[in-house]
Amino acid sequence: MGGVSIWHWIVVGVIVMLLFGRGKVSELMGDVAKGIKSFKKGMAEDDTPPPAAQQPADPKVIDQTAQTASPQPAKAETKA
Repeated sequence: MGGVSIWHWIVVGVIVMLLFGRGKVSELMGDVAKGIKSFKKGMAEDDTPPPAAQQPADPKVIDQTAQTASPQPAKAETKA
């Protein structure tokens, strides 16, 4: 008594076809397919990383040549 056989599903399918007609069921399936496609597209758009932050137009340049230049050796003072 608790099992649903293939005959039950066939009867349910025939009743649905009689109530809604073949055209209405195909339209419904088309609408479901469009919804799934738009859902997948929306999920794919969410997976894309956000665009990188814009770099400043005029970055500051640090001149390191003055810092890396070797200092002049100190002259030794001699006492006479």
